[in-house]
Amino acid sequence: MSSIIQLLPDHVANQIAAGEVVQRPASVVKELLENAIDAKATDIKLIVKDAGKTLVQVIDNGSGMSVTDARLCFERHATSKIRNAEDLFALNTKGFRGEALASIAAIAHVELKTKQEQEELGTHIIIEGSKFVSQDVAVLPKGTSFSVKNLFFNIPARRNFLKSDTVEFRHIVDEFQRVALAHPSISFTLIHNGSETFNLPNSNYRQRIVNVFGGKTNEKLVPVTEDTEIVSVGGFIGKPEHAKKSRGEQFFFVNDRFIKSGYLHHAIMNAYEGLLREGNQPSYFLYLNVPPNTIDINIHPTKTEIKFDDEHALYAILRSAIKHSLGQFNVAPVLDFERDANLDTPYEYKNKESEFPTIEFNTNFNPFESSEGTKKTFSNSSTQSFKSNSRDTQWDNLYVGLKQDTNDVHSHSFESHEITGSLFNDREIEDTPSRTYQIHKKYIVSSIKSGMLVVNQSRAHQRILYEQFLTNITVHKASSQQLIFPIELYFSNDEVQFIMELKPSLENTGFVFDSVEKDKVLISGIPVNVQESEIPIVLEELINTLQEEIPESSFSLNDGIAKSMAKSIAVKNGVYLNEREQENLVNGLFACKDSSVSPFNKPTFITLSVEDLDKKFAL
Repeated sequence: MSSIIQLLPDHVANQIAAGEVVQRPASVVKELLENAIDAKATDIKLIVKDAGKTLVQVIDNGSGMSVTDARLCFERHATSKIRNAEDLFALNTKGFRGEALASIAAIAHVELKTKQEQEELGTHIIIEGSKFVSQDVAVLPKGTSFSVKNLFFNIPARRNFLKSDTVEFRHIVDEFQRVALAHPSISFTLIHNGSETFNLPNSNYRQRIVNVFGGKTNEKLVPVTEDTEIVSVGGFIGKPEHAKKSRGEQFFFVNDRFIKSGYLHHAIMNAYEGLLREGNQPSYFLYLNVPPNTIDINIHPTKTEIKFDDEHALYAILRSAIKHSLGQFNVAPVLDFERDANLDTPYEYKNKESEFPTIEFNTNFNPFESSEGTKKTFSNSSTQSFKSNSRDTQWDNLYVGLKQDTNDVHSHSFESHEITGSLFNDREIEDTPSRTYQIHKKYIVSSIKSGMLVVNQSRAHQRILYEQFLTNITVHKASSQQLIFPIELYFSNDEVQFIMELKPSLENTGFVFDSVEKDKVLISGIPVNVQESEIPIVLEELINTLQEEIPESSFSLNDGIAKSMAKSIAVKNGVYLNEREQENLVNGLFACKDSSVSPFNKPTFITLSVEDLDKKFAL
């Protein structure tokens, strides 16, 4: 039998490797940005077109590459980061596998321009699908420019599975933010379809966080610092009152590398125990520095998973450091039964000099002059009565000369009807039992001809609101209740852009936007069935729901908006409803086009027939 095992060609192997390394355009952005950082760049510019499907270009002012290195960097397992296996446990660079550029070149059109500072001319290389098209000498500035065009051009199946431009660009922004937050000393710029999305100058950690997530973030941050032999912890955590239901603003950095760790996240949640509402997530930006020989990064090609030598000690240190910061800055409540809050000195009294108290008294007071005081009081009272009488006389002068009507009001007769009877019997009205009942503040029970109806109040209200919002968005614009004082809501830059995309649909539901700025939204009108206090929650949940999976069609987008708003505003289980509210809810449910299921395809009610009840009582 002949041998059937053979070595695969390099371009085939590169395409296979690209399946792990390059999953979407955001993967290309991550690899190219990390290469620019390893090249000691101080200014990095990222240019994206069509969410990276058409173009991903990274321009840096780093060290550049020689002619040989420029050609060799596209070979598999060719890297300048490590020399032997021992270097894997002393990594100080982002990349080390030597697979990224070879994988990218196998599935895209790549153009490389690079020049070292001491060289007069640079190198210009064009590669298409692992094939070298051209290599020329060019006049270039110092640094490197990588252009990746037509991603997945030779793998149509992978290209077809990419999400919409909005979703893919959201992933690109996530990768950009992770790299930018880890390196505040480097200036970053992100340009998408010709418009500048981010322009981050070099700064410190706190200022970089504020530049990325908006100016309102500054007041939410609480600093964290802890130095031990095992780990050095620094960064910031968010105050509990600013916690959100999403996990967007949660970042772990180990040796300036973004990682994901459910174990360390649990330590933070444990430190916030008792301070957060159920389901809320705190924001944190934590930078951990550990010895390189105590971690293993070579777990996954994306390098976002790390194994620690002593995870239990790291867990305890992180939890303790966060608890200490929450207590140090008076974020966590402190029980001190011996302290009197009335004795606290206000801060504005800190530099104020103490003064002797002044006592005011009447030097002419004589307790033995009571008779004269009485006379004075009497004389004063008489004077006042005289003044009041004269004032009344002046008011009477206003009515002099007016015609007086002498007809007596009681002499007029009015038409009246005698009540002979009532349409309904009073006793019959009083004895009519309630038609609906609420059980455990969750279900509404009503009697029907065939038996009994049990309605889930939360799901029923979701169905009612969903059809109302969907009708308002697609058929006719809903009315809006205007606010006396507009609401100012602060969001991150990418969230504001997302709201801009949803603005036409939201205006149809009843929202009125006065202005949408870089990190602030001003709302002057809200839907009729929405409370003013619910607006931040509604918009936050709407962004979280639609941010990851934005449908391609406009109807699907409107459907998602209607579902999210209905879920946020609908009455929750555990809320008491009076009899009229129960009846309105049941009647509104059965006025819907599809009353049997909620917007999320869950049953809204069940029926129990008399036969079913008889079976329950059968012996």
